[in-house]
Amino acid sequence: MTGGPVDDAAVLSALFADSPQGLFVFDAEQKVTRYNPAGRGVRNLPAEEVVGHGVEEFAPGFEGGELRALIDEVLASGEPLRSRLVRGRSPSEPHRTLAVEVSLFPLRGPGDGVPGLVGVVEDVTERQAAADRLAVLSAVHATVGSTLEARTTADELVRALVPGFADVACVDLLDDGPDGAVRRTGPVPSAVPLRRVSSAPADARLSRKNGDSRPFPFPTPFTQALNDGQARLVPVSADASWLAADPDGFAPLLVEHVHSMIVAPLTARDSVLGLLTLYRDRPDPFEEADLDVARQAAATAAAHLDNANSYCREHTVAAALQRRLQPGVTPRLSAVETAHVYLPEGAGGGWFDVVPLSGTRVALVVGDVAGHGIEAAATMGQLRVALRTLALQDLETDELLTHLDEVAAQLTAAGAPTATTHVATCAITVYDPVSRQCTAIRAGHPAPVVVDPEGSPLTVDVPEGPPLGTGGGRAFTPAVFEVEPGSLLAHFTSGLLAAAGEDGAAARLHLEHVLAPAGRPLQELCDTAVYRMAPSPRDDAVLLLARTHALAPEQVADWTLPADPSVVGTARRLVGQQLAVWELDEAVPTTELIVSELVTNAIRYGRGPVRLRLVRDRGRLLCEVTDTNSASPHLRHARASDEGGRGLFIVMRLSSHWGVRHGRRDKTIWSEQRLDGERPDATDLFDDVVDLADS
Repeated sequence: MTGGPVDDAAVLSALFADSPQGLFVFDAEQKVTRYNPAGRGVRNLPAEEVVGHGVEEFAPGFEGGELRALIDEVLASGEPLRSRLVRGRSPSEPHRTLAVEVSLFPLRGPGDGVPGLVGVVEDVTERQAAADRLAVLSAVHATVGSTLEARTTADELVRALVPGFADVACVDLLDDGPDGAVRRTGPVPSAVPLRRVSSAPADARLSRKNGDSRPFPFPTPFTQALNDGQARLVPVSADASWLAADPDGFAPLLVEHVHSMIVAPLTARDSVLGLLTLYRDRPDPFEEADLDVARQAAATAAAHLDNANSYCREHTVAAALQRRLQPGVTPRLSAVETAHVYLPEGAGGGWFDVVPLSGTRVALVVGDVAGHGIEAAATMGQLRVALRTLALQDLETDELLTHLDEVAAQLTAAGAPTATTHVATCAITVYDPVSRQCTAIRAGHPAPVVVDPEGSPLTVDVPEGPPLGTGGGRAFTPAVFEVEPGSLLAHFTSGLLAAAGEDGAAARLHLEHVLAPAGRPLQELCDTAVYRMAPSPRDDAVLLLARTHALAPEQVADWTLPADPSVVGTARRLVGQQLAVWELDEAVPTTELIVSELVTNAIRYGRGPVRLRLVRDRGRLLCEVTDTNSASPHLRHARASDEGGRGLFIVMRLSSHWGVRHGRRDKTIWSEQRLDGERPDATDLFDDVVDLADS
């Protein structure tokens, strides 16, 4: 059966009576002539408050100017407008904020004008609230955790949540110490202090200021969240029982008309790190769906805070390990006066050393291990010990670096962590105050800066060898140059040159200019270099300064003797005469015996002439005998029937230190005696040797 034609008026009546959307008809003067009373925003409003009125009159909670502008636009253009999002207070429920999509359609009249329009208002509050929550979480994931600093992470979190999600947001972290090193699993005692590290807006004064550290009052939602690790949505009103725990402290909540809050623990790996607290004084209180957003935001931030704490702990341990592995007090030497500055800001592997060598020489060392953290500090300690051990063997500088490169390669093979293709870089300068010669060598490290006593930089070409641990067997080539007494040798890591806006060459020139007043106190120059160079806080900075000295000619006696057994007596006589000049008569017997043994060995096992040198230096006497045989002598205990073999044993017993130094074409056996303490007696030693032979 076919029905009759549908009446247009009946269709309109059905729409205006039963449509879930709000329908409004506006005339040319923007007055409502008909509307759907079932629409959510105007439900329960008397018709006389709507019909004949403009939208700003019956819906004052909306931006009247915005709605009027939209209606004006459609009336003027005659073009429809669809799905424009508008927010405002509900006319029938002023405590509730609505989000509506407004569509406006012009009514066509017989003429050219637009006699009115139809407005369709769809309530999308729930849908938009879900979209807003997703947007908040998206902002949290996108912006929180850009650094490994807890304070910055907390700042990013509160900025992501205010004002879109909360009116005020605060982050309080457990105040277990300056490095946040203590982790707590399970409930947090109520007496544990928490430090306010961030809040937004910055001038929020709801309970405590940024930097305040104290426990939260007990019992309150804060202590409950710390105890059970659960986020909670908390209504705030004057009759809330938990406010009695600290009436004065919580009074600002009521003064600022806060009506709801969320307290969410910041938890990572079963450990509570602190609290995220969100407050609202806007008309809409927090809902259960908002609690899920707060939980997810807190979980995201807690993961980044945990990473920041782990980094902080590792940084602290690495920096402490670095400091422990650096030289304690640099020795006082005749060769150089030294000062240094060491800034382990980046917890990397920068190190330095001042190694006294035989013949009053000194080795100045600065190195930098690749990477950061505990592994880099441990690798630095291994390399520093290895380098000092090799240096004390009196190796040539190129041979020393070759062996150190082998050590670095073994560290890599053994799994020493490194994110780069090399283990470390290093620069070494050996200075001899007798010859005033410097021997400088480097492995992938910046060359030292050399400044003469007048403050002028000296151009020294130190060939750049490969970094340590790269393999390939490439050679290290030293540079030999002479300096005047009072010259300045500056060794440093690249972290010192990391000044903003300067390339390596410009930064080096800058450092030369800083060090130009070479005569100023060294520690003052070190401090000035830090002030002027502004090292990067992301990397270590090491600066080792050495001002050179020279031994006076009268402190050194040097003879060249023919390789003939008869010169042993001559050597003893020369030594006795020189010690008499130095007023060291008490050292004559011991020194003559040492020289006799060393010269005899040089003549017996060496080739060519023998060089004998005495050096008097700061409470010690050095004897050196050089021959052209590169083979090293061996200390052994002679048997009773042996006629020889006790020479080095005698030298060892009479010396405070002794050793062998190899040159490219010769070797030097040296002996050091202390002049400022008790010395072995040559007669007693002779008795010991006799006893040893009889045993």
